[in-house]
Amino acid sequence: MSKLPDVRSELTFEDFKAALTDHQAMVEANRCLYCYDAPCIKACPTGIDIPSFIRKIATGNIRGSAKTIFDSNILGMSCARVCPVEVLCEGDCVDNAAGIPPIKIGKLQRYATDRAFEAGWTFYQAGPDTGKSVGLIGAGPASLAAAHRLRRFGHRCTLYDKRDVIGGLNTTGVAPHKMKADRSITEAEWVLSIGGIDVQTGVSIPDDLTWEQLNERHDALFLGFGLGADSALDLPGKDLDGIEGAVDFIERFKLGVVDLSGVQRAVVLGGGNTALDAVRELITLGVPHVTMVYRGDASNMSGYAHEWDAAKTEGVRAHWNAQPIGYVGEGRVSAVRCIQTSADKRPVPGTEHEVPADLVLLAVGQAKLGELVARLDGVAVEWGCIVTDAVGATGRPGVYAAGDCRNGGKEVVNAVAEGRDAAIAIHAYLTGADQDA
Repeated sequence: MSKLPDVRSELTFEDFKAALTDHQAMVEANRCLYCYDAPCIKACPTGIDIPSFIRKIATGNIRGSAKTIFDSNILGMSCARVCPVEVLCEGDCVDNAAGIPPIKIGKLQRYATDRAFEAGWTFYQAGPDTGKSVGLIGAGPASLAAAHRLRRFGHRCTLYDKRDVIGGLNTTGVAPHKMKADRSITEAEWVLSIGGIDVQTGVSIPDDLTWEQLNERHDALFLGFGLGADSALDLPGKDLDGIEGAVDFIERFKLGVVDLSGVQRAVVLGGGNTALDAVRELITLGVPHVTMVYRGDASNMSGYAHEWDAAKTEGVRAHWNAQPIGYVGEGRVSAVRCIQTSADKRPVPGTEHEVPADLVLLAVGQAKLGELVARLDGVAVEWGCIVTDAVGATGRPGVYAAGDCRNGGKEVVNAVAEGRDAAIAIHAYLTGADQDA
């Protein structure tokens, strides 16, 4: 379904968080207090019963542990790898208050779900055919979670994706020290193995298929097409070679090979998690000098503190309180021209300077794709994001949305939770039922 090249730059990377052995998993699971009204559950967007799945590991019931996870989060394998557990479940573990390390919830989740996948255990079956059909735009985490739940209800599903590979950002954008593209695709194919889900890749909506055609084909539509291209900075010198979007760069080396042999100094503009992924990846790919340029400081960057701590350890440097104002170079970029900023991020006159760079990656956000639904009457868009109610319903009956195109860009686990909940709402819309599964 989704064929990756055998040689990819991402294969250079090793897991940043090694998997637990059987012994380590048993020891860690027995550390858990199995809290009543556990705060870790509330911190998980998919609401996994974390004490229950950990207790089952401790008692040797790995199959039951995995099912507990998958009941709430069908993409539990990838979320175990990519979730920022430091600020979600593990961040709310009661052990933190006692001054001891929190339970390694993410690693225990990976342990249980990986064992289930390796053993080939089957947990779910498609429901009896309802005769209803749902078209899902995008084949990323939100759509995969929605399609799987819809098939359990018995509705036929078709996934449409403009790329030739499935998995969405899990495949093309997740830092490879967390998860590689082949694992994402393998998980997606495992989710699809429930049967009755057609996948059409290389199909761009609404260019190849119009909204009118989709409405004729399906009884309901699910919008899970994520975000668009990297945002650009309209600065002097923006057309020089060696300047590109960080998300596009990450996708290129995850799905193929990038040649950085001539790059000595790389600069990443931005202070979010994409910027932090990019600087760590550049270091691992062998760039000697990597600098993150951000107009604020470490205390107000949007990227996670634990990711910046890891980046510093690996040799990344930061140039704080600096705002790019242009690029320098002849043909190819040789430096980023910056101006210092004050504590409130305002430019300070007379502080212009240059930061040497022969590669610049822009990590200043991604375009919202709300304009794709401009011809879909009744679907409102605000700030580029699709407006929905709490369960993903738009203003047009039978059209639902989830994931980044709805929330503007959150974690994979948020997309899974939104996709799952939207599927339940779609089922109620199609059948008049009020059923969970």
